Amino acid sequence: MRLTLSPLDSAAATLLVATLTLGLSSPLTHALERPHIIVLFADDLGYGDLGCYGHPTIETPHLDQMAREGLRLTSFYVAPWCVPSRSQIMLGRYSVRNPVGRTGSGGDGGLQEDWVTLPQSLKKAGYHTVMLGKWHLGYQEDRLLPVGKGFDYWFGLPYSNDMRRPWVKTDVPLWLYENTQKVEHPVNQNTLTTRYTQKATEFIRQDHKRPFFLYLAYAMPHLPVRTRDDFRNQSRSGLYGDVIQTLDWSVGRILQALKERKLDDQTLVVFTSDNGPWLNLPARMLQDGNQPWHTGSPGLLRGSKGTTYEGGVRTPCLLRWPGQIPAGKRSAEIVSSIDFYRTFLTLAGGKMPEGVSDSHDLTPFLMGQTTQSPREDFFYFHGSRLDGYRRGPWKILFRNGLELFNLDLDPSERYNRAEERPSLVKDLTTRIRSMAASTGAKLALPE
Repeated sequence: MRLTLSPLDSAAATLLVATLTLGLSSPLTHALERPHIIVLFADDLGYGDLGCYGHPTIETPHLDQMAREGLRLTSFYVAPWCVPSRSQIMLGRYSVRNPVGRTGSGGDGGLQEDWVTLPQSLKKAGYHTVMLGKWHLGYQEDRLLPVGKGFDYWFGLPYSNDMRRPWVKTDVPLWLYENTQKVEHPVNQNTLTTRYTQKATEFIRQDHKRPFFLYLAYAMPHLPVRTRDDFRNQSRSGLYGDVIQTLDWSVGRILQALKERKLDDQTLVVFTSDNGPWLNLPARMLQDGNQPWHTGSPGLLRGSKGTTYEGGVRTPCLLRWPGQIPAGKRSAEIVSSIDFYRTFLTLAGGKMPEGVSDSHDLTPFLMGQTTQSPREDFFYFHGSRLDGYRRGPWKILFRNGLELFNLDLDPSERYNRAEERPSLVKDLTTRIRSMAASTGAKLALPE
């Protein structure tokens, strides 16, 4: 069903008030004016949670329409949990290259000074950069917050929404921030999604004299799942479904704002998630109203958040840019969030920073100039450990002994083919050893 919502309560929707310097657009890229870029990043959303990815009862009409009007990826890869996944977007490298330390409540870690973030690179290219939502890449000093890492404005949480009592035994209060100022405690999590959406649409409706990068990192559907009262009891999938349908409403509002401002065909919009659903819940989460079924679905995939099986690291990904990305396309080609960095800079006419990058330029693939992704493989890192490797359809994994899967034939990773393909196992293992040597990653390979 489609949701009909009342206007936002003015007390719950603080207007975007940052005063930012505007400039003029730079030269054209690919014979096109440089696009605005919006990344909508869900938290713990599963591969099977959207209608266009097969959920039988959660209704996501706006995201389904986004899929019809753009590109739907079915082999899109992230990292197994929140922090490494966010570092990969910000730096365009596998997370093992980006050790950030503890960045949750009480932690003093964060992105290093000499790492050039995506928003910093886009600012150099003349972009106006705004972030809304969850950061989780350092907060103890102003320089570690988003406004110290390339964003002109930030409104959101410094880390996950469960990092407060009773779920995490911490004496550090969870605050909502605006730039470097703490503005709300306790945080009203029921209205977080709608407030982020209000700020996003207010920003889009401004008079933009230069291209913008908007990164909206939702708190949901990370536990504890919350939504506003008028979104509750709308989904046949209960509270979790209500929360996903709130995200869908948010996407609809953002796309509508682009159309109203006549920015629709000038804007690349990406929707994805940081990792798979949080199914193996720690006991600390099953209190204060949280239930085991307040989590998502990996669909036909094996595993969940925190694992390097497909359900932990493969998520929905939709990309929409009317007139540039061909509509109604689906692809099983390998793509990763790591690739956003180089792709966005290519579209922005910017320059990649010096240093190691694992990012690929997806622009010919996205625009239909080729059916093949430039990414031919993907390494499965679990923190500092390298668990496995995928090249083409074949995936080798070493966490439960030696496992080899053909993901084209067996996306659920049911059938171990290692014994029948020894030469392939040897070849893929050689590549894993090489990557481990270059990154310093730990290995769990058999002798």
